[in-house]
Amino acid sequence: MPGLTGLELLREVKAVSPDVDVILLTAFGTVEEAVKAMKDGAVDFLTKPFQRAQLLRVIRKALEHRELVQENRALQRRLDDLLREGNIIGTSPAFRRMMTLVDQVANSSATVLIQGESGTGKELIARRIHERSPRRQGPFVAVNCAALPEGLLESELFGYEKGAFTGAAGRKEGRFELADGGTLFLDEVADLAPVTQPKILRVLQEGEFERVGGTKTLRVDVRVVTATNQDLAVLVREKRFREDLYYRLNVITVTAPPLRERREDVAVLAQHFLRVYAAKNNRHLDGFTDEALACLEGYSWPGNVRELENVVERAVVLARGTAVEAGHLPDNVTARAAVLEGGAVPGERPAGDGGAAGERFFKIRIGASLAEIEQRVLEETLRLTGGNKTSAAKILGIDPKTVFRKLKQGEADDAAAERPPDG
Repeated sequence: MPGLTGLELLREVKAVSPDVDVILLTAFGTVEEAVKAMKDGAVDFLTKPFQRAQLLRVIRKALEHRELVQENRALQRRLDDLLREGNIIGTSPAFRRMMTLVDQVANSSATVLIQGESGTGKELIARRIHERSPRRQGPFVAVNCAALPEGLLESELFGYEKGAFTGAAGRKEGRFELADGGTLFLDEVADLAPVTQPKILRVLQEGEFERVGGTKTLRVDVRVVTATNQDLAVLVREKRFREDLYYRLNVITVTAPPLRERREDVAVLAQHFLRVYAAKNNRHLDGFTDEALACLEGYSWPGNVRELENVVERAVVLARGTAVEAGHLPDNVTARAAVLEGGAVPGERPAGDGGAAGERFFKIRIGASLAEIEQRVLEETLRLTGGNKTSAAKILGIDPKTVFRKLKQGEADDAAAERPPDG
């Protein structure tokens, strides 16, 4: 082609349409040119003159390459779907109760507030609500209210006009506009700034707003689903969250149970994540050893399903045989399981050596306050570890600094480790 070499044309084509398969034909082929062509994205390279059979072979190879690429993309999409759905599978009673409510509210137009600890899969629940709703053909748009500063969050939600602020070189649609006809998911809604809350309330009540720097009133048809790991009712009492907005958001509340309350689901979730990450890392793993599975089921999972996913991904990378073993799991997971089994904490002094590592149960008075229960649990755990605060923190799934702070503030007795258990 006049003005362009074959390699230059190849680069132009791939820049415009990366998925196009290109076979480069040239009358002056060299090994160096062939290597360059393949590096730049050519499927194959033919030097003139060539036989018909050569051309057919190259075309067949290009078609096989395209089919392989499509299969790989389909597999990647499936893996991504499996991973996205992974946090929302289970068979436990707590999980089934939640999913029954989710499927009931999905068909309505009511706003939904999803409450739950970090890592319990609140966004996946919101997606499930959207996908089971009459709006499923519309967009699902997610915004993390805690991830953006106050000024940026407002322009992200409502959009802005050209010149609205420094750097606003043109008009931009906000997330409410992008979610028109679908669902807008506001994660960490408790972090909404006071100045933004009445604007959200107006959209919920009237379905209208103005872009930042604009005067034209825009109307949208959006279902709003929100989520938080905080208690909004407490924030309302503390005057940190608008009461009228709270009632608008809290038409229906879905509570995502923490993983420690759905232990029956640990094994099925772990196996699911194993399958996903084994495929992603091209590993063949059949499952978990009994010891490894006991460790997973015995751990308290303060980080919930997200923590379990990370632990399994790590184990897949470290595993060398056909199964994940206990040695492939983090120390805090195996230490907790050892305690539940009545054994010594790895690396600490064994039972009978001043500690009580063989103890599994203790009594709590019915009617005891939460503070009393926390104090007792910490003291018994310190006794279990022979007073080792770092190991106690690992067992409880908390930061060691928290243990030291509670002891310093008198919320637990450091001397408890030296006293015999009272049963």
